[in-house]
Amino acid sequence: MRLPHSFSFLIVPFVALSLAGCAARNTGTVTAVGNDDDDSYCRANNTVAAGSPEYVACRRDRDVQRQRAEAKADRRQRDLGEYMMNHPDRP
Repeated sequence: MRLPHSFSFLIVPFVALSLAGCAARNTGTVTAVGNDDDDSYCRANNTVAAGSPEYVACRRDRDVQRQRAEAKADRRQRDLGEYMMNHPDRP
């Protein structure tokens, strides 16, 4: 039995939208410090000038914090997936 040609026009967009949801998982960034802009955070109260060693260290620290938060979120997602694979009888 062959499906009508018009039926495939309904299935293709549904499948594409379903896969787009999976692909969008890592599009957002996780920030460890908040949603502040790094530049405005490091130049708060105009005490640090852009390009100074303190400013560079501040931006580096913010990058490290962001990378750690992203790694933690990825690790938790992976652990959840492994738990679900190892315990299929539990919701």
